[in-house]
Amino acid sequence: MNSRDGSAGPPGADGSAPSDAALMHAHVAGDPQAFGELVRRHRDRLWAVAVRTLGDREEAADAVQDALLNAHRNAGRFRGDAAVTTWLHRIVVNACLDRVRKRQAHPTVPLPGEHRDDDRPSGREPVAPAPDQDTVLVVREALAALPSDQRAAIVLVDVQGYSVAEAAVILEVAEGTVKSRCARGRARMAQSLGYLRGKPRDGGVAEDTPARGNRTGGGTVPSRSASVTPLPTGRDRRDQ
Repeated sequence: MNSRDGSAGPPGADGSAPSDAALMHAHVAGDPQAFGELVRRHRDRLWAVAVRTLGDREEAADAVQDALLNAHRNAGRFRGDAAVTTWLHRIVVNACLDRVRKRQAHPTVPLPGEHRDDDRPSGREPVAPAPDQDTVLVVREALAALPSDQRAAIVLVDVQGYSVAEAAVILEVAEGTVKSRCARGRARMAQSLGYLRGKPRDGGVAEDTPARGNRTGGGTVPSRSASVTPLPTGRDRRDQ
């Protein structure tokens, strides 16, 4: 994961940019600019993870803000056993999942006439052109309907392009758990979105249906399900 941890290592005589790890160490040592540079480097992806996980622009902004404040205050606890960007993503995902749990425990009803623009961030979010905006919105609704653990796994692996191993580090679970959550989430989305490819919309996959690798029932759910229109991500894979 070191290739993802900054651009060119510690600053040198050639003026190369400091690595993420060097910026983290500088922040802990008291450099007032170092953490801001880390945020500038990774804010777009942190925002994208938050807004896809929560499905709500305002909550995503609050979650990212809370996560970055947490990271700023607790940077001294960073042990360096994972890339800085992985550590930041872990904090953001945890902040999002905390909000999902609170929302489920205390559901709210939108006020009449209230409009929530869930997919337009106040900051810049890289997105790919969407040939069918109605389909994109339906797919996003299907993603938002997933259980939060499945949604977080799919956002990291299928939307943000993390490997299963990296997603496991971020979510602090076993790789097999990430695979299982992705398989179940893809199967649920394939069922609910099957009508987009002329298939009957006849219900979803039961929550307790056991996942067998990437197979559910009598069919196979590929790594990126052929039945699911991909969400616009800006990049199909994260920068190598």
